[in-house]
Amino acid sequence: MKSKTIAFGSDHAGFGMKQHFLQLIREMGHDCLDFGCFSEESVDYPDFVHPVAKSVEIGEATVGILFCGSGNGVAIAANKHLGIRAALCWNKEITSLSRMHNDANVLCIPARFISTDEASEMIITFLSTDFEGGRHQKRVDKISIF
Repeated sequence: MKSKTIAFGSDHAGFGMKQHFLQLIREMGHDCLDFGCFSEESVDYPDFVHPVAKSVEIGEATVGILFCGSGNGVAIAANKHLGIRAALCWNKEITSLSRMHNDANVLCIPARFISTDEASEMIITFLSTDFEGGRHQKRVDKISIF
């Protein structure tokens, strides 16, 4: 797998899982940008999502990975950014399809609803699956209307 720069972010519910994967991803040879949060103290997830999305948007990071309790809040906030295709995923198959068919560039993980092992499979899948293009490209091109 080609080395990537990965932007990470979480809220307090996803903090522990984010910390776990930051270490593992670095051990896999990828560069990591950690935009927080930095503890389990209650925080507002948009404060950490927007820097991750911006990093991917401007090309500083190849992709982003976000963690929160349900995954919904971080996905909604990230998708406000032009060119971001944040996918809320809960298993390996959905993750694979988000890359192959939707060219997702931000993975959103519901930390309270999946295990670390499931998240690991999803992250490896997200980082190693390519966009198929072809018939999917015209659909992806229609996502951003501005």
